[in-house]
Amino acid sequence: MVADGKLIVFHRQDARELVEAWNAETGAKVWTYSYPTGYRDDFGFDEGPRSAPTVDGGRVYTFGADGQLHCVNLADGKKIWSEDTHSKFKVRKGYFGAAGAPLVDEARVLMNIGGPDAGIVAFDRNNGKVLWTATGDPAGYSSPVLATLAGMKRALFLTRTGLVDLDPVSGKVRHSMRWRSISDASVNAATPLVAGDVLFLSSSYGTGAIALEATAGAYRKLWSSDDVLSNHYATSVIRDGYLYGFHGRQEQGQELHCAELRTGKVRWSIDGLRAGSVTLAGEHLLVLRENGELIVGTADPKAFRVLSKHQLLDGTVRAYPAWAGGRLYLRNENTVACYRLR
Repeated sequence: MVADGKLIVFHRQDARELVEAWNAETGAKVWTYSYPTGYRDDFGFDEGPRSAPTVDGGRVYTFGADGQLHCVNLADGKKIWSEDTHSKFKVRKGYFGAAGAPLVDEARVLMNIGGPDAGIVAFDRNNGKVLWTATGDPAGYSSPVLATLAGMKRALFLTRTGLVDLDPVSGKVRHSMRWRSISDASVNAATPLVAGDVLFLSSSYGTGAIALEATAGAYRKLWSSDDVLSNHYATSVIRDGYLYGFHGRQEQGQELHCAELRTGKVRWSIDGLRAGSVTLAGEHLLVLRENGELIVGTADPKAFRVLSKHQLLDGTVRAYPAWAGGRLYLRNENTVACYRLR
């Protein structure tokens, strides 16, 4: 995340999670805020954190792997408030800990916490006080979004159970829909996407993708399929009515797909890239593979034209890059790097 000339990096060293601000141009450290964490991964993967920081109104909000929600000052990193959400709301650990970037809406911070009586929680952005709770949905790994659909402002969550559409002010659930695998060993990770009055949800583990058109009181299904664009962990992007993203399971090798948003028709497919993430930069796609190779190509539904390839980092790159001011910021397990793209 880049804001106010600072690159905000959320990571872990030993038994502490750290929120750090670095000068976005030079990489010089500006401030560090840290706190202890006891999270341990049960499957041999890294121990997080797994969510991106959110910056709003001069504050940085982070959500750690063991459910610690923190708010610090963007200027100097001083703590404003924090909450141990897993302890407060009696949340079970889950497969890969907690994730999902905090969603700030005016005076509220909205989170899919996953408590039995507090699936979704709104916190006062100024002091962390609980404003309301809704649902008992377990937490997914998807980040919520705000959108106006059919003239109505909505907070959209893809929880572990499925879609929840609610009023961000009151917490009243307007619509919910189950969208998850029949396998317990599964996750929902991709962020909901909105274009006009169309909502796109995507998952893996045999679930697939669905496009819904919103009306004032309901959603109408446009299409659903597990063969179009099933996102395992990386969210797709939308440009001019077309979806671009990685389809399929990460460990089985994914394909880069382009599909029509309203029909689900696959326009083209590229195999052999394994897995990665896609960032939209104007009319270009920045395809960052897990092996650290960047492919710059065209966001064109007729064909994917590769403009350049660059090996930027070694090792495994799963964290989303940040694209700001003509610079690409990315990281692997040990290194943060910044590249200028011409």
